[in-house]
Amino acid sequence: MQSLNVVSLFDGISCGRVALEKAGYAVSSYIAYEIDKYAKSVSRYNYPDIVQLGDVLDADFSKFVGYDIVMGGSPCTFWSIAKSGREVDKNGKGWTLFMCFVDAVRQIKPRYFLYENVASMPSNIKDYISEELGCVPILINSALVSAQNRNRFYWTNIEGISQPHDKGILLQDVLEIPGLTARDKSYCIDASYYKGGNSNLSKQSGKRLMVYKPTSPQGQHDKVYSVQDSTISLHSSYGISFGNCKINLPDGYYTIRKLTPIEAERLQTLPDNYTALGVDDEGKTVKISNTQRYKTIGNGWTTDVIAHILSHIPRGR
Repeated sequence: MQSLNVVSLFDGISCGRVALEKAGYAVSSYIAYEIDKYAKSVSRYNYPDIVQLGDVLDADFSKFVGYDIVMGGSPCTFWSIAKSGREVDKNGKGWTLFMCFVDAVRQIKPRYFLYENVASMPSNIKDYISEELGCVPILINSALVSAQNRNRFYWTNIEGISQPHDKGILLQDVLEIPGLTARDKSYCIDASYYKGGNSNLSKQSGKRLMVYKPTSPQGQHDKVYSVQDSTISLHSSYGISFGNCKINLPDGYYTIRKLTPIEAERLQTLPDNYTALGVDDEGKTVKISNTQRYKTIGNGWTTDVIAHILSHIPRGR
């Protein structure tokens, strides 16, 4: 098995490491830059050999000259269309963090690099990134390999990247708890999902809260209700409380629920319970709260997309 030396910026929960394994690569050395303590804890539990070095703003990348690959995706919140007052030029924190990735590539001079960010970024930011990295991005929707719609740009010097084969995975396929889904594919899971998502979106046929758990006043909680009307709408009184809500279905009530942490992991094509436990700074195994699980999962990568890209690295070189 080919072994790689890796530097991962904005490493999060080390989705890049998961992807390397899926792509069939061993890892000789994996250097991770990350500041979120919960993400680092999850990574430390799953991969005790990862070397965690903290903040990219304090990094000395020259220590890793000749490593095989530099990968990372700086925080997308600065450029996402979902952010009010998002940054649209090179003067903000988003650009500063991105340039840390550029500095890593220039100092380390790896054989390969892979950079990811949100597809809804301003077009001029996309062009600026392309100019710095010397390549144009590839747009891939995670829906091809998972049950969520998640459009992302990927900049890489790995050649011959094709679109992943559509695996045909639906939201219904990844449910841990049986229920009825409002749509075939989940909307993009993000770090704010622990809040239930945007409440306005929630009222629009559950754009964030998409799973209807069957229930009834008679207590027939395990009954699976049929759907005779393809139009699913929420009662106008629905709020963010996740209580029983009348659904426009002919045969009962449904409870609107969030995706479980395991279902969120499956959307990112992570192993079940990958984020359930961590190892803290003192080396103690700790349980990760659901709030932090949602956050770290939402900030992560869809590992099967990354594995697909990495699989195009020529073997034996």
